[in-house]
Amino acid sequence: MKLYKTLSNCIAIVWIINGLFCKILNLVPRHQEIISEILGTEYSSVLTITIGLMEVILALWVISDYKPKLNAMLQIITVITMNIIEFFLVPDILLWGKFNIIIALAFVSLIHYTYFIHKQDYVTTT
Repeated sequence: MKLYKTLSNCIAIVWIINGLFCKILNLVPRHQEIISEILGTEYSSVLTITIGLMEVILALWVISDYKPKLNAMLQIITVITMNIIEFFLVPDILLWGKFNIIIALAFVSLIHYTYFIHKQDYVTTT
């Protein structure tokens, strides 16, 4: 169970960093630039903060461990959808360009392992 909590906390930290620091506090302006390119500049600031808030809420949900499989499915769908959109529409703005998709797949794999493989192993062996 210790590994499960550690992995869950690491996943939550990723959402907090991206939501709070990169988007809400705008410490990484590239995030707002991506949103601006995809959705337009008029509301990009508000949308960036809103997306950041949703990411922080998602992190709190991860920490709460309430309905973790539902949470994991939402995270996986969100990350894959965001990254496919970015891959095709704004690859030049991404930190690692089109290679960002590899980082996203690694993160999705970690989420899948944590909530569908490791937690299942823990439940069946205890």
